[in-house]
Amino acid sequence: MRKCCLRELGRVPYGEAQELQQQLVSRRQQGVAADHLLLLEHPHVITLGRNGHAENLLASQEILRREGIAFFPTDRGGDVTYHGPGQLVGYPILDLREWKRDVGAYVRAIEQVIIDTLAGYGIAAGRIPKLTGVWVEERKIAAIGVHLSRWVTSHGFALNVSTDLSYFQYIVPCGLTKPVTSMAQLGVDAAWPEVARSLAGHFGRVFDCEMVPGTEREN
Repeated sequence: MRKCCLRELGRVPYGEAQELQQQLVSRRQQGVAADHLLLLEHPHVITLGRNGHAENLLASQEILRREGIAFFPTDRGGDVTYHGPGQLVGYPILDLREWKRDVGAYVRAIEQVIIDTLAGYGIAAGRIPKLTGVWVEERKIAAIGVHLSRWVTSHGFALNVSTDLSYFQYIVPCGLTKPVTSMAQLGVDAAWPEVARSLAGHFGRVFDCEMVPGTEREN
């Protein structure tokens, strides 16, 4: 069974996480690093995908600075999204040549990991046809935006655990006017580390890999 290094990094500024992903992607492409799953939180930040629309950012740079929200353009798919405390962000660095050479199957698999994780907390989540992400009825609870380079993945997903949803007022999430929700809003009082551990277990099962603890020195 393939091994996947699990690294729980705590709260990491978005720029630092980008640099770490780039390093791991390069090492994975060279065949000198294993697959990784990075789980972390970000300080308040809004990111815009490579195909995003600036009009979906509803706040000026002045307002963002005043509210302590960073802004980053990125090379992931998708539109505009928000990350912040209480959100479980996952960045899989996987070589899909060793799993399935199918981007659509990869995104569906990430959705399944999140759906199965939420089911363990009594939340019936699912998909909406033609829309990426995970939904509870018409409310989005997890966003997904990925990037591939020579079949190695980066970026990933963001699951709202106890996120302050008021920060979504500054964007049109993923270019959609549908509302967002969180596990906390749905009545589930779950600690971030607990949800992270549960999700990592489902990730290993769905992607058929053994999750092993990673370190800062992990190859």
